[in-house]
Amino acid sequence: MTKLFSIIAVAFVATTFVACGPSAEEKAQIEAKLQHDADSISALVTEGIETAVSDASATTTEAAPATAETAPAATEPAKATEAPAKH
Repeated sequence: MTKLFSIIAVAFVATTFVACGPSAEEKAQIEAKLQHDADSISALVTEGIETAVSDASATTTEAAPATAETAPAATEPAKATEAPAKH
């Protein structure tokens, strides 16, 4: 009988701690922290994207004169290297 009461008491205490969730203030603090974290992540992602875009445009700008120099050679007609086939 004593074991039964002790088991019931332990179950009651455990249920009491589990059943009590965070208070409204704690929920508000958690929500504010989550919003702050989401904003921080968003800012980091935006900064990373802007950095990648600026790096890509800088690379494109640096590579553009090199392509402009080689462009006339690319527009010349290709010369046939094979001999015409005789039928």
